[in-house]
Amino acid sequence: MATERFPRWVYSRGTEPDARFSLANERTILAWVRTSLGLIAGGVALEALDLPMEPGLRLVAAVVLLVAGSAVPVLAALEWARTERAMREDAPLPGAITGFLLVTTVTVVGVLVLLALLLR
Repeated sequence: MATERFPRWVYSRGTEPDARFSLANERTILAWVRTSLGLIAGGVALEALDLPMEPGLRLVAAVVLLVAGSAVPVLAALEWARTERAMREDAPLPGAITGFLLVTTVTVVGVLVLLALLLR
């Protein structure tokens, strides 16, 4: 029964959508989780490798990557749930913020790393 599935606030409404769409939604959240692992690995690498950069900016860039890497899976899970629920209710799909967060993060980290290299 659909109401026994977790999370109930997603599965307790509407009707079961085409499995292909639900599986595509699941693949999307898994891709975001892989992306978050890359962000976390990049943040750890910036500090662990002790690159010849201005240390303060290197640390800030690493922290930005680690924070974004921690936030992306949470946002992706919320987007998965909102999208799944919209499909179940035959409603328009909601907008996504995870991509915007990733674009902003990569831009900020790129600028920080560039400055760190130039100011060493």
